[in-house]
Amino acid sequence: MGLGREQEVEIRKPPRFMPGERVRATRHIRNDGTYPGREIGENLVRKGDDGYVRDVGTFLQQFYIYAVEWINRGTVVGMRARELMSLDKAGSPCSAETSEGTAR
Repeated sequence: MGLGREQEVEIRKPPRFMPGERVRATRHIRNDGTYPGREIGENLVRKGDDGYVRDVGTFLQQFYIYAVEWINRGTVVGMRARELMSLDKAGSPCSAETSEGTAR
């Protein structure tokens, strides 16, 4: 009997993004209480912001977390692969919800 939806264990595969890679946010990201010095619910990253992957870590031995430096915002925020798309690898968005031809 299942306990709900099973999620893929990402760390069985190599990370989708590497340090130094330029990425774009595919979703708005708000503080869930884990970002110090900012109010809960405050916008940390806006959809369409560009940044650079600075580090790759893991969470719960299951997911990759990408530390992305958002240059225009002066912040580093932990992001999941589904929240990012590569600007260095042409035509390879990581989220099915985005495409490079979509207007913002």
